[in-house]
Amino acid sequence: MRITQFDIGDAKTKFPVAVHLVANERCQIRHIALESARIATNRYISKMAGSNYHLKIRVYPHNVLRENKVAVGAGADRISQGMRGAFGTPVGTAARIKIGQRVMTIETTVANIPHAKEALRKGGSKLPTPWHIEIEKRKIKAG
Repeated sequence: MRITQFDIGDAKTKFPVAVHLVANERCQIRHIALESARIATNRYISKMAGSNYHLKIRVYPHNVLRENKVAVGAGADRISQGMRGAFGTPVGTAARIKIGQRVMTIETTVANIPHAKEALRKGGSKLPTPWHIEIEKRKIKAG
C-alpha cells in the first residue's frame, strides 16, 4: 500500500500552532509504516478537531528496498544460485530519517493542541524510531 496523501485537512488556512513529531534516531521508515501512522493520526485528529487542522507528512519514501530471495528446503542447493546476480527484486520503499527530522506536522488552533499531541502519539507508535513532540507557536498577520 502506497502513501495516498501527504496533505490532509484544511491546507489553505494559516493556523496559530504547529505540533511536530520529531525523530530521535537515524532510521529508515518503510512506506507501509508511514501510511499506517498517517491513517492512525488522521483518524483521531479528524474526530476530535473536525476540520480545524492540517496534517502534513514531511518525508517521502525514495529509497527502494530490495530482497534477494533464497530457496530453502530439500533440493534447494541445486535450484538456487547463491549470491550470483544478487541484485534482488524491489519489495518496497523507505524514507531515510535523520536525528531531529520532522516526520509529521499538525497545524491547528490553540484549543486543539491536546488532540494534536494525542493524534501524533498514536501515529508515532507505528514508527520504528523513538520520537518526541514539539509545539511551535506562530504569529498570524491580520488582514
